[in-house]
Amino acid sequence: MNNKFLWIPFLLLVFGSCSQKPAEQQEVLAVESVIETTGNYILVSSVEEARDFYTWTSDRIPMVSAHRGGPYPGFPENAIETFANVVKYTPTIIELDVAMTKDGVLVLMHDDKLDRTTTGRGLVSNATYADIQTLFLKDEDGTVTDFKVPTLEEALIWSKGKALLTVDIKQSVPYEKIVEVVRSTGSEAHAALITYSFASAKKLHYMAPELMLSVTIRNIEEIERFEESGIPWTRVIAFTGVAERPQEFNKALHEKGVFTILGVLGNLDGRAIARGDQLYASLVQKGADILATDRPIEAAAAIKTLAPSTSSKSKYFKK
Repeated sequence: MNNKFLWIPFLLLVFGSCSQKPAEQQEVLAVESVIETTGNYILVSSVEEARDFYTWTSDRIPMVSAHRGGPYPGFPENAIETFANVVKYTPTIIELDVAMTKDGVLVLMHDDKLDRTTTGRGLVSNATYADIQTLFLKDEDGTVTDFKVPTLEEALIWSKGKALLTVDIKQSVPYEKIVEVVRSTGSEAHAALITYSFASAKKLHYMAPELMLSVTIRNIEEIERFEESGIPWTRVIAFTGVAERPQEFNKALHEKGVFTILGVLGNLDGRAIARGDQLYASLVQKGADILATDRPIEAAAAIKTLAPSTSSKSKYFKK
């Protein structure tokens, strides 16, 4: 027999083994094929660019913030797959919630308990990360999905080049751990931290002065009180509450160079459903820059025509 034929089985074995990937790698690729998708992205590459993006200008591009990531049927809240679904339709800021497991892992979870949003039961703080990884997420209708509870680290890594995040920190989570993960993943440009009091804002600013903060500012008096905090306006996005604010108030924040986030989730979203999505456009026309909503796809469609034809912010929006 010709010796060259003896090489055929060997070559088939070699090339066959090269084409096979380890099971772990195949699993990673499978996950990425679900999560990584084309979309409407926001890309900032440094904290300086993040500050520029959030500095109000008259040619700003109005946009939405997807509350709890923008859940829809089949897409549960606080899931990376849900974030990816929303950015298929619109550039967005993703608002997410962070809780901590018994063994100190930061996971995305709004409730103290697992019952409503997962197939598990009991307190998040009583479950280990290994316990939580055996669970599946449920959508708003209670339908079980194939999606797992992500970690904050996974969400931060996913967001780069795709979306900006606002991080809602549950009371049981130490600020130090949040800052540590943001810094260890190099996510300072992508993650703004949500605060609910000026004291909390001052504490976080002292710990991480490079990070953007979402601070609740609902009236002129609170503008004046914030100015006494010592936090630069260049580090702030103003959450103006969940009720429509006077145009003069929004203008006062704009004069400080500050973006306004109006929470339309709940009552105002309900009014839009009942009376028409043009409500979202009217709120933007009165000075709301970002609409925090449970209906990010519908709200974004309603305000799309309000974007200026040219804008200094356009460089941050990618497809």
